[in-house]
Amino acid sequence: MTDRIHLSRAHVTEVEETYVLEALRSGWVAPLGPMVDRFEREIAHRCGVQGALALSSGTAALHLALLDVGARPGTFVVLPTMTFAASANAVAYTGAEPVFVDSGADANVDVELLLETVRALQLEGLTVAAVMTVDLFGRCCDYTALEEPLAALGVPLIEDAAEALGAGHGARAAGSFGRAAALSFNGNKIMTTSGGGMLLSDDAELLDRARYLSTQARQPAPWYEHTEIGYNYRMSNILAALGVGQLERLDSMIGRRREIRQRYVDGLADIDGVAVLTGSDTQPNPDSEANDNHWLTCITLDPTRVDANPTTLMAGLDAVGIEARHLWKPMHLQPVHRGRRTRLTGVSEQLFDTGVTLPSGSELDDEQIDRVIRETRSILHTR
Repeated sequence: MTDRIHLSRAHVTEVEETYVLEALRSGWVAPLGPMVDRFEREIAHRCGVQGALALSSGTAALHLALLDVGARPGTFVVLPTMTFAASANAVAYTGAEPVFVDSGADANVDVELLLETVRALQLEGLTVAAVMTVDLFGRCCDYTALEEPLAALGVPLIEDAAEALGAGHGARAAGSFGRAAALSFNGNKIMTTSGGGMLLSDDAELLDRARYLSTQARQPAPWYEHTEIGYNYRMSNILAALGVGQLERLDSMIGRRREIRQRYVDGLADIDGVAVLTGSDTQPNPDSEANDNHWLTCITLDPTRVDANPTTLMAGLDAVGIEARHLWKPMHLQPVHRGRRTRLTGVSEQLFDTGVTLPSGSELDDEQIDRVIRETRSILHTR
């Protein structure tokens, strides 16, 4: 029986075990502690921002960022339709209405269409509380094209960098764009704290307010005093210790995922109708692949040239013990968001209909990746 190959498993070594054991032996087992403080400092330094707040999830970070910019009932937040549900859920938590915008060729949001959407909403006299970008599959969206025009429209930017720690755009790191940014450390991300997230910002007042809200909005009194509703959103000291160890190995894990991407590119290059999803040619940075953290490698299958579709390919891989997944189902196709405002071109639906995400975890060895390639070629009837 061959071991199953998973999409993106947590990659934990003795480095992380040492830090977690240190945290346990320190007695800081309850929420917060010195490992939380250290993890926040080191992530802020890595991303090039003034401060960071360790939280229970990336969704919590997005929620707190949106509250800061005034997202509430009667306002609108414009975001990509191709994303994980958490991006839109955070908008819904505030009572604001999400407006979904279609993708460009690399699956990241179509920046021009996003800006047109903001202008159209403003012409209607509606309040756009924020634009939320999502750096999809470990690749930043085109901030060069977005930041200045969006600032001219007076709309704050929130960066959902949940999938993109270690990536960048130009000389700046993912997590440093906009008024605030969110990272995720969920179990399948490029690095993990089992579960967790981080809010990043250069604004100390924003972080102080988020810190207060994330600890149940407790007032500075000798008893538990509360004047508004807060949230139980902080990260524990034990999980932060795991994060410190993972961050220490982040570059090596990115390097391994980069090697895996290249192995797929080389191993599937000769199959007509199969393409590896990479940065758009229109990105100003000619070396966009170098700025990608290679979290997940995605391929597309041209239905006019390939004798398989994502469903048959995934079923075939699953039958031989290999996990693969669809790309994110666009939010405008989700029943829970039926009837929302949208600006669509059809790109995200086409990517969903033709895209497959292949095993990409940094713990996978060359033999396992070669096995994925062999089985993929077999299912696609190529040798």
